[in-house]
Amino acid sequence: MRLRSLLLAAACTLAPAFARAADLPPASKPIEEVIDLLVETALNETGITPAPQADDATTIRRLTLDLVGRIPTTAEVDAYVESTDADKRAKLVDRLMASSGFVRHQAAQFEVMLNPEGDRRGGAALRAYLTSALKENKPWNQIFRDVMLPDETDPKLKGAAEFLRGRVGDADKLTADVSVAFFGVNVSCAQCHNHPNVEAWTQDHFYGMKAFLARTFDNGGFLAERGYGVVKYKPTKGPERTAKMMFLTGAAVHDPTAQEASAAEQKVEKEALDKAKAAKTAPPAPKFSARAKLVEVALKGENADFFARSISNRLWHRFLGTGLVSPLDQMHSENAPSHPELLAWLSRDTAAHNYDLKRLIRGIVMSKTYSRSSKYEESASVPPFKTYAVARLKPLTPLQLATSLKIAAADPSSFDKLKPDELEKRLEQIESSARGFAAMLAQPTDNFQIGVGEALLFSNGERVMKELLTDGGGSALGRTKGMTEPKEAVAFLMKAAYGRAPTGAEEGALVAYVEKRKDRPHEAYKQILWALVTAPEFRFSY
Repeated sequence: MRLRSLLLAAACTLAPAFARAADLPPASKPIEEVIDLLVETALNETGITPAPQADDATTIRRLTLDLVGRIPTTAEVDAYVESTDADKRAKLVDRLMASSGFVRHQAAQFEVMLNPEGDRRGGAALRAYLTSALKENKPWNQIFRDVMLPDETDPKLKGAAEFLRGRVGDADKLTADVSVAFFGVNVSCAQCHNHPNVEAWTQDHFYGMKAFLARTFDNGGFLAERGYGVVKYKPTKGPERTAKMMFLTGAAVHDPTAQEASAAEQKVEKEALDKAKAAKTAPPAPKFSARAKLVEVALKGENADFFARSISNRLWHRFLGTGLVSPLDQMHSENAPSHPELLAWLSRDTAAHNYDLKRLIRGIVMSKTYSRSSKYEESASVPPFKTYAVARLKPLTPLQLATSLKIAAADPSSFDKLKPDELEKRLEQIESSARGFAAMLAQPTDNFQIGVGEALLFSNGERVMKELLTDGGGSALGRTKGMTEPKEAVAFLMKAAYGRAPTGAEEGALVAYVEKRKDRPHEAYKQILWALVTAPEFRFSY
């Protein structure tokens, strides 16, 4: 067991993808083909029969939610379901990814990734930067540089500084968050002692990473960095140590400024900082930037495996619901990927194509693995999610849910006659108006369960009824006022909420409900729409 642990630790440190390049499919293959080849090979080896491909209505709903953060309009569903074009899925993906909605939704997703729930300081500025960067299709390695080395004199780049700014008061937190967000490694357990379960992670790794970041601080609202300084720590055994700058691979960096500043140096620095603070300008950069050295080292040679592997795994998790390595911040020798060759190939491909996020996203969502049905009827036992034999239900994010609620509550005909650019503007307005409601909802995590607050909000909250389920002009409920047949109204509301027709059983139950309330049919329709949008079918992407 000792030998096995050492070998695995070495594999993690030297080749984090757990697969040799010689064992991988050719680099020339399309992303979606490689995904399906490696996932289906694993399924065949284990004798698992995968679920069939999702139907068209489910496919357009899933793609629209994942790519632009909302449910499709009924017109979009009808057009896609009725189309006989063999390339309709690829054309749908390209249309959605070319829209401004794609940029906004992905920016929102990356904002949460960089600033998880409970740590959203500077969110608007960071979101503005991410929106601009993704609109330009800026490579992920350049976004990393912008965030770690922000230029606060450039209005377009200034918001990138918020990731560091919200953490500079706590160098330990900054170290842990940088390692998690960009490298998929949570080394915080090695802060007080060597990692209890992973021999590859020691206190040297944590404090080695901290040495790159501990010199960063706030100076009058601008990020500043000292050109000298050391990080000392008390190991579990032995005397106090001075940390060497060291990346997660164990690669140490020579630091010519690893020393305590003299009184004269401190005086000169203080004068320069005070001058910048008084002028409300960014302080001068040090001759040797430890943070810049971290960026350089992290994107060089074998060190870059961590960087490429982490973003590949995070985007896979975003669209498939389960990471190839899970949890996302536990990429280490004792937590191997479910599909080592796939993660290694995706990481290699992502780096080789200059960390093009749009290219990777398109490849993932065009795969058959992504588009499997979430219904599994082969047996009573559903295969583990890490096999990707069946699609995993994914809870909607707060903004996805709030925006989709507003679309479901609107009269579908209000979207039908709009030109493409007009429709985009209308949807953006709806999304913007949904942000207040979204702020009342919890950000879902893995193994998400609806909390008490959300349950009470939807069951007893007046805001849902008064703000969303209105029956005025331009609303779905307002449209039902002109319908005399309960069957017509029930089918209309089902289509507005779910993008599909009711089953026979659903139609029978809902029509019977309306018939019992003939004296107040509009209140009955309001209750039906409320029941539809608060049901699991609406709450999750399936």
